[in-house]
Amino acid sequence: MIDIVLPKGSLEEQTFLLFKQADLEIKKTDRDYNPRINDPRIGKLKILRPQEIPGYIAEGYFDLGISGQDWVRECDADVVEVADLPYSKQGAGNVKIVIAVPKESPVGSANDVRPNSRVTTEYPRMTKRFFEERGIPVSIHFSYGATEAKVPDLMDVVVDLTETGSTLRKNGLKIVDMIMESSSRLIANKKSWEDPTKRQEIEEIKTLLLSVIEARGKVLIDMNVPAEKLDNVIEALPSMKRPTVSQLYKSDFYAVETVVSKSEVNLLIPKLKALGAEDILEMDISKIVY
Repeated sequence: MIDIVLPKGSLEEQTFLLFKQADLEIKKTDRDYNPRINDPRIGKLKILRPQEIPGYIAEGYFDLGISGQDWVRECDADVVEVADLPYSKQGAGNVKIVIAVPKESPVGSANDVRPNSRVTTEYPRMTKRFFEERGIPVSIHFSYGATEAKVPDLMDVVVDLTETGSTLRKNGLKIVDMIMESSSRLIANKKSWEDPTKRQEIEEIKTLLLSVIEARGKVLIDMNVPAEKLDNVIEALPSMKRPTVSQLYKSDFYAVETVVSKSEVNLLIPKLKALGAEDILEMDISKIVY
């Protein structure tokens, strides 16, 4: 049985959704920080700030958890990165740790930042390393939030997390460089990973979570195709692998089944119909396990 810690805050909603779709639904209790999952592999469950999670996992308070790769690096946490979970508060995709300055600033890249500039950030260790590697001495000030609001009145430079950059732009800032691109990571305690029983449970949880992420944005297409048009229909399919084809009982029709991207399906279905496909069904997929 493994103990799990999950992120509170901006990632919380999407994390709860991911676990629900993986049939590992998180049940809230009277104490919101101690929910539960009805699964024999999972013992204690905690909801904590993502900044704290890598350290707690490294120290052995939990076997498994989810946090951003940015916080793993910021904490210098000695953990096992079990899987990349490419989702964010908006649903999917990576986030970036960027360097931004006032839009009227002559600074065009991190190398242009003046020595002894005042830098505000929630990532002091990462920021320190970044500027030290470039030989630029800066004065780093830890930010407890609203980092972008401190420039230019209090600070000269901001190092912040962004998905689209829109908040920075709204506050009159421009992005001039990037420290790293980050995604959510499934991370494990090293001793837990080395334990055969716990490792199997961790691997099983990983499989369920990744199967949901893999299925997002994809649909299953089923259709019936006359034998003489089968090759043309199959050539038109942008399938993940070779489609499944089986002959219908006592018929010169074939059943064809494949998985395609949902973004393509509205253009694909009329094309398949024009090529001779009939009885076309589009079905949502909850999991894809390789």
